[in-house]
Amino acid sequence: MRDYPYDSVMAERVLGQGYAYLLTAMNHRGESLGLAPSKIVDVGVHTIILDTVAYAELCDQYNDGHFLHHIPLVESKNDGSVMKTAHRIAADGWEVDLSLWADAPDCGPCHPGNDSH
Repeated sequence: MRDYPYDSVMAERVLGQGYAYLLTAMNHRGESLGLAPSKIVDVGVHTIILDTVAYAELCDQYNDGHFLHHIPLVESKNDGSVMKTAHRIAADGWEVDLSLWADAPDCGPCHPGNDSH
């Protein structure tokens, strides 16, 4: 999060939602739900996946060893998928910080038909 002007409270919120998004996507691998993070949650997601060793371990532990790939900026859209994703995350039992889900994604689903972010 060092590249963003967030204080420690905001950084924790963004990372927490990033983890909730990734773990929800992993939990629904193969379901083609079209999950998509908001722009600010995507910052958290990118921060998580750029620590590749820790991210690979996360995938091993929570995604049955399958790597959840990232394919950036294939197509930007504003079709309600961000709020649909927030509702899916909540339904999976994660706390959703709705104020971080209020914008449209730049990425997602990045590669339709595949399990990727």
